[in-house]
Amino acid sequence: MENLGILSVLIPLFIIIMAIITKDVVVSLLSGIFLGELVIHHFNPLEAILALLDGFVGLFAEGWITKTVLFALLVGSIIKLISDSGGVNGFINYLSTKHKNLDSPKGALLIAYVLGVVIFIESSITALVAGTVAKPLCDKNGVSREKLAFVCDSTSAPICSLIPFNAWGALLLGLIITAIDTNVITGDGVALLIESILFNFYSLITIFLVLAVILFDINIGSMRHAKPHKIDSSPMIENHKNKSPLLMILPLVVLIVMVPISLYYTGDGDILKGSGSTSVFYSVIATLAFIYVYYIMGRHLKHKEYFKSLYAGISDMVPIVLILLLAFLIGNVIKGLGTADYLAHVMDGNISPFLLPFLVFLVSALTSFSTGTSWGTFSIMMPIALALGASFDMHIPLMIGAVISGGIFGDHVSPISDTTIISSMASGCDHISHVRTQMPYALISAGLASVLYLIMGWMQGV
Repeated sequence: MENLGILSVLIPLFIIIMAIITKDVVVSLLSGIFLGELVIHHFNPLEAILALLDGFVGLFAEGWITKTVLFALLVGSIIKLISDSGGVNGFINYLSTKHKNLDSPKGALLIAYVLGVVIFIESSITALVAGTVAKPLCDKNGVSREKLAFVCDSTSAPICSLIPFNAWGALLLGLIITAIDTNVITGDGVALLIESILFNFYSLITIFLVLAVILFDINIGSMRHAKPHKIDSSPMIENHKNKSPLLMILPLVVLIVMVPISLYYTGDGDILKGSGSTSVFYSVIATLAFIYVYYIMGRHLKHKEYFKSLYAGISDMVPIVLILLLAFLIGNVIKGLGTADYLAHVMDGNISPFLLPFLVFLVSALTSFSTGTSWGTFSIMMPIALALGASFDMHIPLMIGAVISGGIFGDHVSPISDTTIISSMASGCDHISHVRTQMPYALISAGLASVLYLIMGWMQGV
């Protein structure tokens, strides 16, 4: 594919702007995918349409995509089963009677925040559990789902990057070790990754900002106009008033615990080498099996009720999965357009050394924002940043932190990001509404991180 220059960036930006304006993610993604295929196939509309259809079907040839789709569908079943069994209302009643301090707007969001911090194994699981547990409490206490989605999204990827004993750490460590093995940089891979945590400014600032938003009820931008989800669940709560909170807690515990076990198994004894997509898929299967035995044996649901809820949960997730699939497909189209290569090319030329960390952060953010993937951004930008860092004699952990921060920031504010979509799904929040309300907070964190990267770059030159 020839170099398309700025056009390779304008097409993904068109999708993002159209999604924000129209508030219709599916139409925006389909339009952008068609436009991208049209450019790739030299403006032949028939070839573009056929390529779009073939590309959509071809997604399922990738094992990790199929497992991620099944994970998303079956997560809907888990949520539906927990709700229909009375587990959600039993949990609410338990907190209302035993822990009244948590049954409040601040308490509901703090539960989501703590879960987001504690569960650092996998970003999807983090957002899912935090959203599932806190959503009913947020609805009951008049907290908007947009704010819950913001808390879930902002404590998923940032925490996974700050506590890298997971698949995130495995990817980053692999990229660093590759640079060491090819003599681009020197040092110990693990030590460099751990030290880079101190320079992961966007994630660090975001974690503290979210806590401040919860404690002081800070609402800025569109968040001021976000309305709580109206529910009238009192009859259902009355019917389930004697239900145990364990109906909700135990399945979620199984879901969480099965992730590291699956990572250990798929990594042949090494968690860091395990497959993330396979692990979350195994986890939901194990959780559904546990729920069947637990609920049927305990007579909380009948056999037919179990499968009725299971199918209903899958049905609820179909719109989300469609958006997820289109997000994956646009990722392939953007790769064909050469968007990431063009943005990386921007880094070439005359660069002032003290601006280097900031520019790495900025280009990583633009790459992640345009492509909708932080992991893809890490894979593209890390080798470039490490080579530039070595050439200009910059502190390598600082460069690593700049890449990670930029990748996560761009991923946060991009409506075509899979983690943003999953956070919306887990919180039951409109996707575009989540993107719009989260963006001001993300920009504040990014602004502060930019200042810190400029300061650190200047200190390197002193």
